[in-house]
Amino acid sequence: MIIREKIENNEKLILRSCASMSTETRGRAAWEKKDDIRTCYMVDRDRIIHSKPFRRLKHKTQVYIRTFGDHYRTRLTHTLEVAQIAKTIGRGIGLNEDLIEAIALGHDIGHVAFAHNGEDVLNQLLPKGFKHSENSVRVLTKIEKQGKGLNLSLEVLDGILYHSGFDKKGASAFTLEGQVVKYSDKIAYVNHDIDDSIRAKLLSEKELPIDSITKLGQSHSQRINTLVTSCIYTTVDNINSGNNAVSLEAGIEKSLIELRAFLFENVYKGDRLKEERDKAKFVLEQVFNYFFKNPKKMPKFYFNIVEKEGLYQGVSDYISGMSDDYCLMLFNNIYVPKIVIY
Repeated sequence: MIIREKIENNEKLILRSCASMSTETRGRAAWEKKDDIRTCYMVDRDRIIHSKPFRRLKHKTQVYIRTFGDHYRTRLTHTLEVAQIAKTIGRGIGLNEDLIEAIALGHDIGHVAFAHNGEDVLNQLLPKGFKHSENSVRVLTKIEKQGKGLNLSLEVLDGILYHSGFDKKGASAFTLEGQVVKYSDKIAYVNHDIDDSIRAKLLSEKELPIDSITKLGQSHSQRINTLVTSCIYTTVDNINSGNNAVSLEAGIEKSLIELRAFLFENVYKGDRLKEERDKAKFVLEQVFNYFFKNPKKMPKFYFNIVEKEGLYQGVSDYISGMSDDYCLMLFNNIYVPKIVIY
């Protein structure tokens, strides 16, 4: 028996019937021969983790810009934490961990330099706006491999597209695995951003909302454990009741939302980092404006996008792929005078 078929048969024995079985995938945009060893979702996971935009995540900001400490999160470490939390939840529920891992590893691959500050800049500059979740799908389907894309399964792309936000009125991933990643993203960043903020002495434990901390736990690990446990048991209860949806207990979710709102007010949008956020936005906007006026200065691949899809799209694709350091290097090369006379 082909090893992949053995793995696929094991899925049917182990996973819940509502899980996304590899044999029932909606497929890829372009047909390709199945791998002898790996299921379709295993292949997708490997393609993402070996891609160039995945490697660039290590030099993209999570929250803090230009940190010098070794222990602050980057976009890459955030991604790994999301993947681990999501896999734990998925295993507890009985879902497809390979699909979960592929979605989690790719969910932020289209993020801009300088965290959400970069996203805000592009959202303001582009006529159609900018969302990193949509850009992640674009990177994986139309940018990577010189425009060929990675030809990922529809379930993976859908989970990535709908991982963002916390509004129940918005669209959700059609797989439970995709919904798990959406919750895991919030569980990860709310807690690790608190951890980083306290390390940076921008917050203290005493400032955290007392009701939320009492409900979820005093420590980083306690809060994650509370949220992961709640997500598993609440979702299992939902499934057993005929409601195939991932969720938290109402009180637990309320506390998570309160902590998230606290971070937006005090860290992400607060006064404490405003000066640095403004500097980052200025740098990225100036780099964008330069290439918007001088598109032929971009690499040929991106100039070709300009000719095919327009100036805004080509420049956006180039800018959104940059790491923090690369963007700063270009800014210095373009705008900072050099010593030319000795």
